[in-house]
Amino acid sequence: MDDLLTTSGDAVRADSLSSDGRRELEERAAWTAVSAAFGSLGRAFICADEDFRVIHGSYVLDDVFGEGTASRLEGHPLEGVFGSDLFGPAGTLRQALASGERREGWRAHLRVEGFDSRPVSLSAAPFPQRLDLACSLRVKYVVVLRPSEQESDSALGAAVAVGGLLARSPAMARIFTLVENVKQTEATVLITGESGTGKELLARLVHDQSPRHDGPFVAVNCGALPLELLEAEMFGHVRGAFTGAVRDRVGRCELASDGTLFLDEIGDLPMPLQVKLLRVLQDGTFQRLGENQTRVSRARIIAATHVDLAQAVRDRRFREDLYYRLRVVPIEIPPLRRRREDIEPIAQVLLARVGARHGRSLRFSPDALRVLLRHDWPGNVRELENIIEYAVTVCRGQTVVPEDLPDLQTPLAVPPLEPERRDGSRPVPDAGADSLEHCELRRLLDEHRWKRADVARALGISRVTLWRRMQQHGLFQRET
Repeated sequence: MDDLLTTSGDAVRADSLSSDGRRELEERAAWTAVSAAFGSLGRAFICADEDFRVIHGSYVLDDVFGEGTASRLEGHPLEGVFGSDLFGPAGTLRQALASGERREGWRAHLRVEGFDSRPVSLSAAPFPQRLDLACSLRVKYVVVLRPSEQESDSALGAAVAVGGLLARSPAMARIFTLVENVKQTEATVLITGESGTGKELLARLVHDQSPRHDGPFVAVNCGALPLELLEAEMFGHVRGAFTGAVRDRVGRCELASDGTLFLDEIGDLPMPLQVKLLRVLQDGTFQRLGENQTRVSRARIIAATHVDLAQAVRDRRFREDLYYRLRVVPIEIPPLRRRREDIEPIAQVLLARVGARHGRSLRFSPDALRVLLRHDWPGNVRELENIIEYAVTVCRGQTVVPEDLPDLQTPLAVPPLEPERRDGSRPVPDAGADSLEHCELRRLLDEHRWKRADVARALGISRVTLWRRMQQHGLFQRET
């Protein structure tokens, strides 16, 4: 009997081929066999080279996603197929694969020119570099996927990375769905949540998926500056409007006219500016500081705060009409302790990111992960990032163990800043508690060499809140 090679039903005489032709045919036969094995399990796969470009896609892609899908993928970067959040230079899965790690159960969208985007669940791993195992030695990475509609909605075991945000919890999945549903609108959005939950990242995601994504994203921290400087920052000023105003300046509201104006810590906006912001929301008009000319801004407003604005309205610290103008599309980001499913994937990504910055490839021991999962994370993702930075710094092996983590059983308890009374004064705290907080705050400042940004991150609070607490305790030493 003649020596035959069969590929996708075509029989070819082996002795009629050149060595290169025979090698190519053998490779095709191997791809077909592997594709059939994965296809029997309802899976498709994509192989990529060391530059994360597609070498081969299994024929199951054509069966599931449309005829021609596999051939159109060849030569394209995985970043273009699944998005930069996963496979861009700083992508979550790309960093893990480059470090030799496997990742399973991630949600993504498969994008192929000429076809509709399709949601998929994927797993990715480095491919063994063994001649006896490889269909092609060019293959460095393999991505296994299946349509996400084949999975139970209740499973929710896959993590998803969107716009720098990473989650697998149902709560965050609902937020991503809401963002997807409002991406064609320009409605005002109010994002609420504790410090460190990723409010600005979510605001940028809303902007990036909106019709204004080609316009600027302009951010203003409403609690970072005193009244006059904040007004000039938001609305601009003319020369001579105040001491030091030596030239005209365009404000952030005007700069964001064709894009998005992000107002962070909107709950700290002084009452006089609340009136002016309300006018911008009502008819888009404003005036520069020191000028009588009325100007128009077409900026879309996205605001964020960790303050309970409804309570602030009841306390007459925030205008009710402004509150409802801002709260057209409300989005509340739950704290990390209420979505513990997200802790492990976020920790894994942060470990890969911080480790890469230090030139190291690390992993968590099961005991270390259990410690992280038990913690309540009052500082949310920002606190988690600081903890991992510490762990990478002190870890001497390849595995982060509980001894590499700081003491998470006794987090620093700093009482919240008491609200002002109507006369502008603050209640006098208990002397013992006040002294304890003063000493603890001074210790942290000394430990971080009075770098307020570092101390604020360690406490899981904003720099504005930290500065107020420093004022409250008379801690005014300049940063060194």
